[in-house]
Amino acid sequence: MDIKVDLLQRVKAILLEPDTEWGIIEREPGGVRDLFMNYVAFLAAIPAIAGFIGTSIIGVSVPNLGMLRMPAFAGLLNAFACYVLSFAIVYVIALAANLLAPRFGGQKSFSNALKLAVYSHTPVWVSGVFLLIPGLRFLTILGLYGFYLLWKGLPPLMKTPQERALGFAAALVGCALVVTIVVTMMMSALFPLPRAV
Repeated sequence: MDIKVDLLQRVKAILLEPDTEWGIIEREPGGVRDLFMNYVAFLAAIPAIAGFIGTSIIGVSVPNLGMLRMPAFAGLLNAFACYVLSFAIVYVIALAANLLAPRFGGQKSFSNALKLAVYSHTPVWVSGVFLLIPGLRFLTILGLYGFYLLWKGLPPLMKTPQERALGFAAALVGCALVVTIVVTMMMSALFPLPRAV
């Protein structure tokens, strides 16, 4: 079957039927290369490309300043860095999930931890399409659905007892927030605010 069809079916299934899909995912092999090349490589491109178009081509409307645009070269560098960092963030969250699993009554399995981190990021990447349009950027908040997916995925993938899954999910989200804040600070230092047009 075509990889694009498989990808779209997986995205649809994980977003609309997570309980069923996590059970299917748990039985699949989950190597770094396969997950990164066949899933992350495509979905992580959505916010990177949409963000570039939205900030460097369309621009961002700022009250009292008008429409601001990031210079094209800086925008491309920013998009590339965001794309690469998506891989790193997913990997770090997988490491944290694997490390913390026994503390929450689960079982260590890096393969399952990576599948959990990758597939629970789906709404974050898909909602990145809203970075294209300045007035709809706030809809990237829909990516928070990933927390729900993470919570639902912990029992089947990490064998976490249901009553401890919420705490485990909160701990992983805390790890993700710390990593995201550090990455955002680095990105802000490397790529300053856009210029007025």
